[in-house]
Amino acid sequence: MNYKNPVIRGFYPDPSVCEANGRFYLVTSSFQYFPGVPLFESTDLVNWHQIGHVLTRMSQLPLKGALSSAGIFAPTIRYNEGTFYMVTTNTTTGKNFYVSAKDIYGEWSEPIEVEQDGIDPSLYFEEGRAYFMSNGSDDFGDHGITQCEIDIETGRKLSQSRTIWHGSGGRYLESPHLYKIGGWYLLTAAEGGTEYGHMITCARSRSLWEGFEGCPRNPILTNRDLGGYQIQGVGHGDLVRRPDTGQWAFLHLGFRQIDQWLPFHHLGRETFLTPVTFDEEGWPVCGEDGTCREEFQISGDFSQQEQKSFTFADRERWLYIREPDMDRYELRGETLRLTGSQDTLDGIGSPTFTGIRQTDFCGVLKCRVSAENGEAGISIYMDEDHRYDLAVVNENGQSRAQLRLVIGDARYVRDSVPLAGNSADLTVKMNSFVYDFSVAEEGASHSFGFAHTRYVSTEVACGFTGVILGLYAQAEGAKGEFSEFSVTYE
Repeated sequence: MNYKNPVIRGFYPDPSVCEANGRFYLVTSSFQYFPGVPLFESTDLVNWHQIGHVLTRMSQLPLKGALSSAGIFAPTIRYNEGTFYMVTTNTTTGKNFYVSAKDIYGEWSEPIEVEQDGIDPSLYFEEGRAYFMSNGSDDFGDHGITQCEIDIETGRKLSQSRTIWHGSGGRYLESPHLYKIGGWYLLTAAEGGTEYGHMITCARSRSLWEGFEGCPRNPILTNRDLGGYQIQGVGHGDLVRRPDTGQWAFLHLGFRQIDQWLPFHHLGRETFLTPVTFDEEGWPVCGEDGTCREEFQISGDFSQQEQKSFTFADRERWLYIREPDMDRYELRGETLRLTGSQDTLDGIGSPTFTGIRQTDFCGVLKCRVSAENGEAGISIYMDEDHRYDLAVVNENGQSRAQLRLVIGDARYVRDSVPLAGNSADLTVKMNSFVYDFSVAEEGASHSFGFAHTRYVSTEVACGFTGVILGLYAQAEGAKGEFSEFSVTYE
């Protein structure tokens, strides 16, 4: 069948995948957001359903003071002898750790730390032994892809950390994963930085510990030379095989520019699927001449399904910032009530905010919002310094609707109109280039005009995340009520 990329749309970067009992499970990075590490399930590698998160307790996920785009980096998921393992880095604490679960739908364990530095950790299991690798410095000061054997029950190192590969020469060597294929240990990695020069490279050896030689065709997957193509930043992937068909594929990140010729992306790094074969010498051959394309063919009798609308019912997709006070959130049916605090969207605290990732360019967000004793509204949120807030503000018994633009150091209310009551219908129309804002009350409507998507893009804001369509209340004691919420994409 033919399918279209990305297979998971919106800010779901750094995918890792494993197969267990005929199904596939995938995790992605979550950075400063709670709960951490989105968890997906699939039967065909194309259609993915989010079944929850791995890190659901604050004891697993300390994020106090985490900067935007800090927190949880690049998880890896593996399945071994009836147990799932997820290993990752919390850059806020500077620790690599893993958690485990027998039941993929249940609770995961408390973290077990591993005393090896670097980020992007991965696990490899063989003959009852567990190996831990990351990009960092080994016990001899050598920097590269570093590996040690660990006791999987305790995280204790059973060997010294040793660098096994220095990469193909690209900058920012990261994302190591190890596989045993055809008698070879195949090591894949990412290089070039998770930007326009991103790429997947690989090396192989007959030994776990030495002799890794790079593929003569490195990089094996990259879109860095595809000028005028919307899909860019391809890299950081995990290799998986379908046991029913024998088909190999990379699940990897990439991003979509707002236009083929405009180098801005605001949806974040997304998850793409690229088919893989192996040549006569056993090296992986990826996609179309080593590139990821919008459309590929994969074996199987199924159709690609894409979710086009989201409401409060899609609770598994909703997230919070850092360490939320859950007493300030109340969802009853299709009505959400939020209570503000001293933390605001301007800082790196935990404001009263919950949101859902923007998953495509063109669509409409609608919500009825009311506010008491403060401000409540919709935020087109990239980070605290790059966002657009359409809000209802209630102060001293008077209400108004306003649009605030926050673009770096430029923060201002662009438009404000009085309201007869304390509630209004807020609408945001989205396309590749702009967000268009409007407010309606008792049949009367007011247009606030548009703001460009490029100013909440990664190229302007920097960082590793994507736009969140958020609902918030701010000011201590502020009450916000949200109903009739929907996001619908074309």
